[in-house]
Amino acid sequence: MQIHWVPLDIGGTHYLLQTRVCRPPGETPSRVAVIAHGSPPDAGARPLMIPLRCDSEAARWFLERGFVVIAAMRRGYGATGGYWAEAPGRCPEVDYARAGLESARDIAATVDYAATLPFARPLGIVLVGQSAGGWGGIAYNATPHPRVTAIVNMAGGRGGHQNDTPNSNCRPDLLAVAAGQLARGATTPMLWIYSENDSYFAPAIATALYAAYSQNGGRAEFQPLAAFGNDGHRLFFGPGGSQIWGPIVARYLASRPAQ
Repeated sequence: MQIHWVPLDIGGTHYLLQTRVCRPPGETPSRVAVIAHGSPPDAGARPLMIPLRCDSEAARWFLERGFVVIAAMRRGYGATGGYWAEAPGRCPEVDYARAGLESARDIAATVDYAATLPFARPLGIVLVGQSAGGWGGIAYNATPHPRVTAIVNMAGGRGGHQNDTPNSNCRPDLLAVAAGQLARGATTPMLWIYSENDSYFAPAIATALYAAYSQNGGRAEFQPLAAFGNDGHRLFFGPGGSQIWGPIVARYLASRPAQ
């Protein structure tokens, strides 16, 4: 386990993204899984966030399958600090597509950095994003990404928990419109996973996102799942979650090229 600082330059401003790198045993260069985090509804929680731990269940699932796991804190989170670039705006005037594309900039920098590591394979990279990170993955798919061949959206979206209230969303209609916009540039078939009792993105919202994405040329396998614990939004990082999403992700990755 090592902390790295991933460089990101935007408009002449230099950022360093706090990043945790977890390695599987052995010296043979391994396939990479980049994991993109979500965004807490409480702004005060963002500076307190830390990169995904190597001993977490989600990281261990990939490590046990021979992946290098790389988890970076985007601008405005954790020790990366700085301006929260991916803010969608104040409800109801929100720009969800722009927010996703800002997340995608940080994801792209992380992918490019991963490709330089001597113990990582520079091609066939897997991107897994949860919540705002999943939305960032959808946006990232709309940009050129020759190194990434698989993208998993775990409960992705923006605008959930409006006013810190479960099952309250800011303009989910605009979120669906943005999904359609981002679909038009998408090139990689994705995997989308949502749970029945997700307090951020209920089944009706997830279904609308998928419909808009598909109708505008995006390709994705949509996997609606049964309720998980007391909030399905926590499925990816929750205890026992990998027993549910793991087989689905494994099947998807088997279908996506590793080179």
